Amino acid sequence: MNTLVILAYHKIGDPPPDGWHTWNYVTAEAFENQLRYLEENSWDVINSDQFLEILRDPATVTSKAVLITFDDGYRSNLRVALPILKKFSYPAIIFVPTKFVGKYNSFDADIFYEPKEFICTWEELRELERNNISVQSHGSTHQHFSKLSAAERLSEVYKSKYLIEKNLNKKVDYFSFPYGDEGEDHKETKGILEGAGYKAAFLYGGPPIRFPIKSKFRLTRVPIGADTDLEEVLADPINDPGTGLNPNF
Repeated sequence: MNTLVILAYHKIGDPPPDGWHTWNYVTAEAFENQLRYLEENSWDVINSDQFLEILRDPATVTSKAVLITFDDGYRSNLRVALPILKKFSYPAIIFVPTKFVGKYNSFDADIFYEPKEFICTWEELRELERNNISVQSHGSTHQHFSKLSAAERLSEVYKSKYLIEKNLNKKVDYFSFPYGDEGEDHKETKGILEGAGYKAAFLYGGPPIRFPIKSKFRLTRVPIGADTDLEEVLADPINDPGTGLNPNF
């Protein structure tokens, strides 16, 4: 059976000098070792356009395909993760909450006791785009969809897409739900996303993708954190790997 594994990272490298390690930090060494494992074991790391083609025609997926994603747009993804990705010529997708571009992660630092981390500026996001890291939407204000009104969900979906497309001069096809929360009514959320022109949406957590896909707007991703054994995750990709998911993200 062909397999599509979507990996979900947050922070690569060490926390800031006044910070502390949490599950969401993957060290630079661990990240490089994970990418080397993909290379040495012939996993096909695909880009955002290839993923879109797989959604259109699942027959195009290879026997061992991986999509690398990052949530929140941390500057460490540019300074630490990008040079490592470039060593292997690997693409990725980065999901950014537009209200926090050029600011810091108050949505989790002030609530979930994560260290304060700078989020990329628009110019830094352009640099990621130039290096095969596709910038996509993580909403505007990084809030739980289930806690928002219908009007607020519309604003999250449309405003973030507009700002990314305007500032980066590109088309936005993908949405990643903050905290993996798609709201209480999947059909309503799917309708909003389709109406805005998105092609797919991503949850946070769950097993690798099985075909046929039930919904392109609730795609599961394997969370990768400090204690994740990627080799174990990929050894039996049909089963939910149980990666120690932090439910806050």
